[in-house]
Amino acid sequence: MALLQNAGARATTSAHENIGLILGTVAVLAFSLTLPITRYLTHYLNTWDIGLGRSCLAAMGAVVVLMATRQRFPTRQQWGRLALTASGIAFGFPLLTALGMKTVPASHGGIVLGSLPLATALIGCFLSKERPSFAFWVVALVGFALVFTFSLYSQGGTADLSFYTGDLALIGAVVMAGIGYAQGGILARSLGGWQVICWTLVASLPLLIPATIATANWDNFAALPVVPWVAFAFLALVNSLIGFFFWYQALAIGGIARVSQVQLLQPFFTWLFAVWFLGEDLSLVTLVFTALTIATVIIGKRTLVR
Repeated sequence: MALLQNAGARATTSAHENIGLILGTVAVLAFSLTLPITRYLTHYLNTWDIGLGRSCLAAMGAVVVLMATRQRFPTRQQWGRLALTASGIAFGFPLLTALGMKTVPASHGGIVLGSLPLATALIGCFLSKERPSFAFWVVALVGFALVFTFSLYSQGGTADLSFYTGDLALIGAVVMAGIGYAQGGILARSLGGWQVICWTLVASLPLLIPATIATANWDNFAALPVVPWVAFAFLALVNSLIGFFFWYQALAIGGIARVSQVQLLQPFFTWLFAVWFLGEDLSLVTLVFTALTIATVIIGKRTLVR
């Protein structure tokens, strides 16, 4: 009987992990559209208009969703965790990234930000009870090495590996995003995946609204054509809101360490969207790197995480 119960528990865990990986992949697909859409919007809006404006619109969407579904208010303890999550994904990551990229070349910044999946797994282990095996960390490091190598290749082998002052801000951005992802994933186990991002955005409003009012160029928004408006709304409501419905639910049921590795695919998804929307060249080498990274995620799924 005990053997049957253990087998059933393992089957249930495996099913949850598979669902988590699927939901995580859907979320990463949404996140991968951020760079192409942002690049398109830079022709019409400045960095602060895009960064804070999309978060503000996403927060308004979150308020509508919460009111329509009549959700109960989080507990005092949950509000504290929501504030920590918001500090990472609503403020820390976007602001530190913007600060760091002022002095860091784009190719170099991509290499630093490529460590986010590894950072999320490490922070998730610190904040939760997950204990990945040695094999998991080996596979995670291989995945990071693939993304690192791909970043070098995508820049023609000329990516700058020097240390910049802006690297401190980028490292801080990675840490803050890892905290926001891991803490949100833990909170989603009790609060629910989509509820976490909605309440997180609500928790950010007291700072987000005055920051947006102070920095927004309203003339840019007034002159924005229809198509860029649609792109901006998609960036806010899909990339910054609905995508996190899937992401936090994936972290909650699939495990923070394991699901975080799906983020390794984000640079390749971004490249595929850039080929589709921006007409960039289709590269056989990039397809090979994509296949190798997918294999790494699949192998990582088979490693032990207690």
